[in-house]
Amino acid sequence: MTIENEEQSLSESKNASVSIFGYELIRDVLIGDLLGADADDVLYWGGKAIARRFPCTDTEELAAFFQEAGWGMIYLIKETKNERLYRLSGEMTERRFDMHATPSFTLESGFVAEQMSAHFDREAEAICQLHKKSKHVDITVKWE
Repeated sequence: MTIENEEQSLSESKNASVSIFGYELIRDVLIGDLLGADADDVLYWGGKAIARRFPCTDTEELAAFFQEAGWGMIYLIKETKNERLYRLSGEMTERRFDMHATPSFTLESGFVAEQMSAHFDREAEAICQLHKKSKHVDITVKWE
């Protein structure tokens, strides 16, 4: 491979993207079919595993990761000593509400829980609350 071809290949890979339909096929159809009733639990633990490979040092990095991953926009809404409330919204989140009666956001919840666990050096768990009318998700993370 010539230097020019290698540079072109690197440039193309930076601009590469996956179609939303392709992402949905894997995330919402294939994984659900393969794992059945265990899909939400496996996605939650999968989110934790992804977080260990892609640590985010602050809220800005977390938001940037969510954008890059195509998971939507995440914002810190509220923070107390042992809890944080994040809001997930945006086009992809809305689309998932439009496509599914009860979309799953356990992958995202697990990811946020593990980020907080690493940040505070404490075991953290997260739950998500779906807001179907406004098409957003609140993710509450708690630790001891």
